Amino acid sequence: MRVIQVSQFGGPEVLVPTEAPDPVAGAGQAVVGVSVADILFVETQIRSGWGAEYFHMKPPYVPGFGVGGQVLAVGEGVDPGWIGRRVIADTGRRGGYAEKAVVAAEALIAVPQGLGLPEAAALMHDGTTAMALAHAARIQPHQWVLVVAAAGGLGALLVQLAHQAGARVIGAARGKRKLSLVRELGADAVVDYSEPDWVEQVRKATGGHGADVVFDGAGGQLGRAAFEVAARGAWFSAHGAPSGGFARIDPKEAEQRGVTLRGIQDVQMKGAEKQRWVEKALSEAAAGRLRPIIGQSFPLERAADAHAALEARQVLGKALLVIE
Repeated sequence: MRVIQVSQFGGPEVLVPTEAPDPVAGAGQAVVGVSVADILFVETQIRSGWGAEYFHMKPPYVPGFGVGGQVLAVGEGVDPGWIGRRVIADTGRRGGYAEKAVVAAEALIAVPQGLGLPEAAALMHDGTTAMALAHAARIQPHQWVLVVAAAGGLGALLVQLAHQAGARVIGAARGKRKLSLVRELGADAVVDYSEPDWVEQVRKATGGHGADVVFDGAGGQLGRAAFEVAARGAWFSAHGAPSGGFARIDPKEAEQRGVTLRGIQDVQMKGAEKQRWVEKALSEAAAGRLRPIIGQSFPLERAADAHAALEARQVLGKALLVIE
């Protein structure tokens, strides 16, 4: 079967198309015929060699955190009723950039009728995280909610969820095209964080109050700047690192301002908790209440182009790999 392999740590060019044996389902496993593979920004960072303390990857490896497709076979102890069903599945951080992927049976999530596989795959990780974050933040009507990296796959969902909760949403992104999308998704105000006074724009939009809830999907200096505009007693999630690392925020400083600080460790869900949130996201999307934004789709052989587009911040929402 066709796969994409990271031959060594480096730029997008290290994503090399190659052939591999078809996987076989062992006990408690299933083989999924992959129609679409999710792409996360963190995968571009791992491919570059970043994050060894969080992600234990060593080349050569087949990347891909999640897939959508049809169950082709199951191993011992797995209900054969799964065969032929449309599913999404977490791969356990590798193996998704392929025509077939072997996954743990408990990772299989049935895709509801009326929802396409690309949309379902786009919600597999970002939808799960967005639903959990929105719940943890306990967003209240009329609160000010700042979403940093609001035009990304996760940010676009958080804008929608905050808007639906009745909050006043400020979306921070880069460039007119992204800001236009964020407004379309329900943001009451938008700011371009490539402008030096963007924090002041946020403060002005809130009438000097600051943001009651901050979803920092950017990290680095952008995340640190977002912390400066968090209101006293705010809830702040520093879960993003596309800017090169997670926002550096002193817990003692947060405590002095009464800010509830959350990090990437607080969105690492497993088992029943993860399944509950992904099923909730799929249900909301199938009902038309949540819209994943799929900016670009690439064929499997162009995985390097997909990573390059993500790193160049060219993609609105999600980028996906489509396997035909």
